[in-house]
Parts: sequence; C-alpha cells; structure tokens
Amino acid sequence: MRRQVLLFISVLSFSSVVGQVSYSIPEEMSKGSFVGDIAQDLGLDVKRLKSGKARIYTGDSAEYIELDKEKGVLLINEKIDREVICAETAPCALHFQVILENPMEFYSITVEVTDINDNAPIFKRGEMKFRISESAAAGAVFMLQQAIDLDVGVNGLQSYLLKPTDNFALRLQNQADGSKMVEMVLQRPLDREKEDHLSLVLTAVDGGEPQLSGTVQIHISVLDSNDNAPAFTQKIYKSTITENSPPGTQVVIVSASDLDEGSNGKVSYAILNLLDSVSELFELNRETGEVTLIGNTDFEKKRQYQIHVQASDEGGLTDSCKIVVEITDTNDNVPAINVMSKSSAIKEDILPGTVVTMINIQDPDSGKNGKVQCHINKNIPFTISSTSNHFFSLTTDSELDRERSSEYNITVTCSDEGVPSLSSSVTLTLQISDVNDNAPVFERSSYEAYIVENNTPGLSIFTVKARDADWKQNARVSYILEDSSVNGVPVSSYVSVSADSGVIHAVRSFDYEQIKDFHFRVKAQDGGSPPLSSNVSVKILIQDQNDNTPQVLYPVQTGGSVVAEMVPRSADVGYLVTKVVAVDVDSGQNAWLSYKLQKATDRALFEVGLQNGEIRTIRQVTDKDAVKQRLSVIVEDNGQPSRSATVIVNVAVADSFPEVLSEFTDFPHDKEYNDNLTFYLVLALAVVSFLFITCLVVIISVKIYRWRQSRILYHSSLPVIPYYPPRYSDTLGTGTLQHVYNYEVCRTTDSRKSDCKFGRAGSQNVLIMDPSSTGTMQRIQSDKSILDEPDSPLEQKPPNNDWRFTQGQRPGPSGATGGPEVAMGTGPWPQPPTEAEQLQALMAAANEVSEATATLGPGTMGLSTRYSPQFTLQHVPDYRQNVYIPGSTATLTSNPQQQQATAQQASQQALPPPQASAQPEPPKAAQTPASKKKSTKKEKK
Repeated sequence: MRRQVLLFISVLSFSSVVGQVSYSIPEEMSKGSFVGDIAQDLGLDVKRLKSGKARIYTGDSAEYIELDKEKGVLLINEKIDREVICAETAPCALHFQVILENPMEFYSITVEVTDINDNAPIFKRGEMKFRISESAAAGAVFMLQQAIDLDVGVNGLQSYLLKPTDNFALRLQNQADGSKMVEMVLQRPLDREKEDHLSLVLTAVDGGEPQLSGTVQIHISVLDSNDNAPAFTQKIYKSTITENSPPGTQVVIVSASDLDEGSNGKVSYAILNLLDSVSELFELNRETGEVTLIGNTDFEKKRQYQIHVQASDEGGLTDSCKIVVEITDTNDNVPAINVMSKSSAIKEDILPGTVVTMINIQDPDSGKNGKVQCHINKNIPFTISSTSNHFFSLTTDSELDRERSSEYNITVTCSDEGVPSLSSSVTLTLQISDVNDNAPVFERSSYEAYIVENNTPGLSIFTVKARDADWKQNARVSYILEDSSVNGVPVSSYVSVSADSGVIHAVRSFDYEQIKDFHFRVKAQDGGSPPLSSNVSVKILIQDQNDNTPQVLYPVQTGGSVVAEMVPRSADVGYLVTKVVAVDVDSGQNAWLSYKLQKATDRALFEVGLQNGEIRTIRQVTDKDAVKQRLSVIVEDNGQPSRSATVIVNVAVADSFPEVLSEFTDFPHDKEYNDNLTFYLVLALAVVSFLFITCLVVIISVKIYRWRQSRILYHSSLPVIPYYPPRYSDTLGTGTLQHVYNYEVCRTTDSRKSDCKFGRAGSQNVLIMDPSSTGTMQRIQSDKSILDEPDSPLEQKPPNNDWRFTQGQRPGPSGATGGPEVAMGTGPWPQPPTEAEQLQALMAAANEVSEATATLGPGTMGLSTRYSPQFTLQHVPDYRQNVYIPGSTATLTSNPQQQQATAQQASQQALPPPQASAQPEPPKAAQTPASKKKSTKKEKK
C-alpha cells in the first residue's frame, strides 16, 4: 500500500490551532485498515488526544475514517467505494476535522482515495441494431454506443476493438470532456444480395492490471438503396439554462434535411446518450427535433451536459450532431451551520476574548452565492469572527455578570452574498455560572423598631432582611449580631438574631424606666468563599407601659403624728389650703395625673384642682364649720388601665392654736392606745419641751456672745444649722437626678409668745399634731432657703446633663410648658409631663415635705424648718415656681429679680458673719426630728 503524507500547520490569533494533513489511500480497504499516524504527523502527544477529548468532525457526510485515541492513528471505519462517493470526479478526497478541547484546537485532514481497477467497461444496452442501405458509400459513419467504466485514470476505459473488420472499421474521436466518441466507418460497400444481415462484436478494454473488458453485439440489416442521407444544419448546438429550471423548459431545437422523397426523405431524431443521466434529464421529440428539460439540474452536481442526436431517414441513412448544454449557478443553497464544539456553561469572571464555540459553515454555491458572512444578535457581550475558510469562532467581547443576565440565547445568522441573499440561523443557549462577587445588601440603610416594656423574654421584635444578588450558596445569607455593649453590658444580653431568618428576639424583659433605647449592628454574611458581608445599624426604642402608680410627695403620710393644714375662718372663696403633689415615673399619657376629691367632711367647703392638685375653698368659711376637716384625695394617671393613689389631708379651720389643739386631740387613731401609753406620751412631751427651751436659752446666749465679739448688729438671732436629709432616688433606678436639701431652723424672737416671727407676709402655716399629746401643737413656717445666699458653705452638686432644657422648654407651674397657669378645674388637658416637670414637682413638693417632717420635737410651737434643692443649672427650671403660698390665690414665680432680692434680704437677716459660720458635718443616715434637735444643740455649743 502506498501512503503519501502532506503536513501544513499554521497558528491563528484566536487560541485555536489550525493544521492540515493529507493522506492517500486506495479504495476498497477493509474496515480497521491503517490510514495514518495522526499524533506523529501533527506532533501531538497521545495523552493530549485523551485529555482534549479528540474526535472527528465530518459534518453531514458519513464517517469513513475513525480515530483511535489510544494509539493516535486513523483507521478505516467503513469500506470506501470511490465510485460511490466521487463518481467521475478526480481526484477523490475525504475532508474532515480533528477537534480537541481545553484548549480548543482543530486540524483539517484530507484523505485522498485512489482508484483501483475494480470495474470492467460495460455497455448499457446488450445490443445495437443498424439498418444500412446497400447503396451506402464507403466512408459512411455510424455512431456506436459508448461503453462506461466507473474507474478513472489508467483503470478507466482505454480503447475499443471491433470484429470482424471485413466491411467496417472502428474510429475513435477524443472529446473535450476526455471521453471518446466511437464511430463505425463503412470501408467496403454492402451487397444485400450476398448478405442481408451482419453481426459484429464491439469490445471495450480498460488499462488496469489485470485488464478488464466488456462487449456488445452489433446487428446490421442491409437495406435497399437510399442514396441521400439526412444532414443537420450544424454539427454542434449550444444552449444555456439555469439550474433548477422547471421541467418542460425548452433547451434547443435541432434540424436535419433529406433530399430524398417519400419515406426515404422522412427524418426522425433520437438521442444516442443512453449510459449517463442525459436521457433522464432531457427529452427529444422524434419528429420536431425539440429538446426539452424533463428533470432537475443541479449546478453543484454537474455544470455541463453533452447530448448526441442522430437523424435517420426511412432508408436507414443517418447523420449526427452534438448539443452542449451549459448549466448556470443560482443561489439555491442556504448556508448550513454546523456547531463543531461549544461550552454549555462558563463562569462570569471569564476573561474577554475567550473562545466559547466553534462553527463550520457550508454553502455549495459558487462565487458570491457561496461566500458567507455570519453575525450574532446585538447587545450581548459576545462577538463572532472568521478563523479560516468556512470556520467561525464565537468569543467573549466584554466582562460577564451573571446578576445582569444568567443565560444568553445567542442567535448566529449566516448569509451568503447571492441575489437574493439566502441565510440560516441557529440559537445557542449559554449558561453563566455564578461567582461570589456581590455582598449582601440590606433592604434599608438603618432599622428602627419599637417594643413595649415588660415584654416576655424571647419575643420577636422585628426582622432585618438582606438580599444577595448571587446564586445558590453564594446568595445564602446568614445574620450575625456584632459585639457591642449597652451601658457596659454586652448587647447579646439584650437581643439575639436568628442566623437564618434575621428575626431579632428580645433576650430579656425591658423596663422603660431603666432604658429607653439602645443601638447595635447586625452583619449579613453570604456563604461564598471567601464570604462577603455588610452591616446595618438597628435602633430599638422601648415604649412605656402604665406599670407605675402615682407617688404622693406631699402631704407626707406619717404614722406617729397628724399633719394638718390651718385655714382661718376669715378665708375667702378660692383660698389655697394646700397642694397635693404627686409624680408618676411613667411617661406620656401614663404620667398625666388628675386629682379628685374622694371623700370629705364637708364636700361643699373644699374642692381639688383636677390638674394641679390645689385644694381651695369654694365658699366663705363660717363659724359653723367644723374645726377639723378630713379630705381624701385620689390621684389617678391617664394610663390604660389607670393606676391611682390616695392621700389623706387634715385641715384645721380655726383662728388660734388653742382652738385647734382642743379639737385635734380627739382625732381618731388607727390604733387604740391605753391610758398608760397616753400618760407616757404626755410625760415625754413635757420633758422634750423643757429640753428644747433650755437649748434655746443656750443658743441665744452663744449668739449674743458672738454678736458682741464681732460688733455686728444682727437683725435675727436665727442660727444656720445645715442638714442633709436622705436623697430622693428613683424607685426604678433609672438614673433620675438626685437632689440634696438642707434645713434652715429659725428660733422665735420671743419664746414667751405662742407665735413665730416670720420674715415675710403671707407665710404658710402648717400644723403637725402628735395624736398622743394633750395640748401641745407645732407650728412650722416656710422661709427662704439658705442656699439662695451667695456665701452658702454647702457645696452644690453638679447637675445631670440629661435634665438640661432650653429656656423655651421650661415647664409652667401646673405642668403646661411655658404658658400661664390653667384655672382650677378648667381648660384643656396639659401636655404630658416631661422628666424635667416631674423633677420640678418633686422639688416643689420637697419644700412642703420638710415642713411636715422636720419638726424638732412634740410640744414645741416655736420652731420653723425648711429645705430647698441644691441646683445651680442655668437651663434647669426654677422648681420653686411650683410652691404655693397658703392664704393666697397665686403660686410663686421664677422671676430671677425677685429671687435675687429675696435672697439678699434673707442673707442679711439670717446669716452670721463668715468667720462665725461653722462648717457642718452632714449626717450619715436620716435623722428623726428629735435627733435633729440634738444635733442643733451640739453645733451651737
């Protein structure tokens, strides 16, 4: 076996290698026969054939050649018959491609199939018949049937032999298409009388080894004389038709004439081509000589046809001519698109210029009709370009993003340049695989949620949600609570977040009075590798519940003594008896307080302000009114449900203390005391009164002595006895501003009198009655705080910044902000009290509390005490504006000028010289009234 190998390799710029290898093999080789060592000839490693998934691409044609990837050789897959695949075409070759992947490469392979002498010449008809007149002259030519040999080259038809050669000789004429025209020439005239029938044998011989041949019988009938033969007007007729012309199309008309008359002059026409496809495509009218198309021509199969026509008369004389039919090309073939190799999915981070798909285009037309250009749909990140003749590659044109488009339907359209142009298209579906290139994004830039206090631990507050534009695992979002602290406590002890759903749960029960809001951050992290994350700020606001009852600050309910407010019988309508002061640590409507008179000894005499808690007379006090009046006031908040507290207010309607004393000794007691207890109480009161008077004498003596030493005239002999009572603290520990108070003790100027000397008119009188005493009554006077004086020795505690208010935010006396005092029982409901207003009410009430609780001892009627808040903030409201003036219809205002004038007057009257002032030592615990009196004595001594 002879094998020829031609190797051509060229490298293109599209990352795909194109090479061409040619082999030559004979036809009829058995299956599995060796064709060529493709790995060696292309310089490839056998391992590369395996890793590259090497395969043969033949398009739509049969696979005659197979690839053995294990050995890297080409083998015969199916026996090849050259005559079947190529017919008369020479040379005959098989064209296919070897495709490799990762990276993508392809090589063009050409296998030439050489001919062997496997076909003998044959004649289509088994015999030929001629009718020749005896008068035929020597040299008459008779066209014989041509033999057909499917082999080509030397194996094809080479020569003819005619036997016997007594009357006829054989003449061969070479044609333009390479065939030979066979003619039988009359060499010696025939004699019908000697022999009316002749039999000849025509033999066709090829040039193969061994030589093959075929024969046909020629029968000649000798006719009577006919001395004129038909003659064609021209020997060669030419015609041109387009391919795929419809059947019935006229090709050409041939014409021959005969000078004879009668039957010898009647000409008939016949086609001599019987062995090829001419007789199947063309039809000749025997009488008219018209040649018409009866089949379908195809330029791509055959471009020219030669029709041999014979004209004969009745006498057997003939003439012949040739018709040459040219077939012109039309654009009748749509480009065929064959996808050689493609990737079904690519990553979104693939680099631009990467080959995705290789396409082979076939158009059998010629010229411009077979020239094809391909393009793809617009607005996609891909481009298509030609790599070589009939091959195109689809590559990425820009960066891909699966989040913008996870799938591309790429329509490849190929059009030829014919008129009209024909085109075909194919749609390729390309999946874009995900890469973790997107971080989770929260639906909001920040979150804010509300939860009502006293919630159940584990309650779901709300849900944070983040979305990730990636896919599957890369888009799986987990939520993580970032480490932080709230008031020094880890935020994880307040809330927790579900890692899968983002639901935020409360870990503990919240208390609005302890914490009102807090912040934390939640991180959303995807499941990619490496993971991407983002975070968001979350603010939780605690909403208040009405879970605290109002707390009555004044009047103070004492267990051991009775506190009574004194109302003169000359009091007019609207006389301010006292004021119930209460606070509620809740906020909003839950802290709106209203005051109602629940019970009263005489309901027609007193009324309570619904909003400010002021107890006033509603009619003129008469002599018939009872001296002792007992009022029960209920304080309610505006919460749902409402909470309330009740306070008992004792009022003494009298103009003198003896009258009050005689009446209040009969006050009912919660407990029954026996006679012995009453005796001991009276005895204790007498002893304390004696000690008190003795203390006063000593104090007066010391003051006179100091006055004489300093030569300073004192307007008042009242010493300053600083005292620090227990600080008020928020019951819930929410950090409410603590307050510090001091006491101011004043001694009467004349102990023989039963009245106190007051520094300003209209002072409030408060009676504190000890139920066990028989005739002793304590009278307390509210006066100016020593802290208003500039030389106060007490250190002022810095305020809490949480209580700062601007000047415009300072609340009014009755809870309304910056407005006039609402009339008692009328007007709209005030604004919800703020924390500053609660503190204001607290401080105002503290003044009244001190009057009732700071008495130095039972039975003493000449001592007056008062405490006031220690605040110097310029933005904090003056809490004294909420202190009422008994006996009048107005409350104190926060006029800075009045306060300054009052402070100066009080400092001139009450303070001793600086060098005489002793720095008091604050007590370590709350003191009883008796202990306070003893402390005062020690300080003065």
